[in-house]
Amino acid sequence: MSHHLVQIEHLGIAVKDIKAGNALYTKLLGVPPYKEEVVESEGVRTSFFKAGPNKIELLEAMNPESPIAKFIEKRGEGIHHVAYAVEDITAEMDRLKSEGFRLLNDVPKAGADNKWVCFLHPKDAGGTLIELCQDRG
Repeated sequence: MSHHLVQIEHLGIAVKDIKAGNALYTKLLGVPPYKEEVVESEGVRTSFFKAGPNKIELLEAMNPESPIAKFIEKRGEGIHHVAYAVEDITAEMDRLKSEGFRLLNDVPKAGADNKWVCFLHPKDAGGTLIELCQDRG
């Protein structure tokens, strides 16, 4: 088991309107989203696109309390997070904590696309929200 961030898993992009976002990215990438999913716990509607080996996740707020709604209010639409694949999310969370990063969740939680996820505080990562992802298997 390697204890490091393996690769970029996806880029998360906040959009005001996922239908419009889907239309835009379908034109841009030449393919429609391969999956759409609601993550009730986060109050978000998501869609996923493949661009070669890479994935793009569009995120739309389902209510004004959603973290995505607050992000768009503050910073507008655009890149919301960079997600990295990890082999052992719990070990990775421990490693990053020992490096001084603050975790936004203490235990992995179920995220979109059948992943366990954890977020790091953006203030500890140069202003970028970092997501760790491990396949739920």
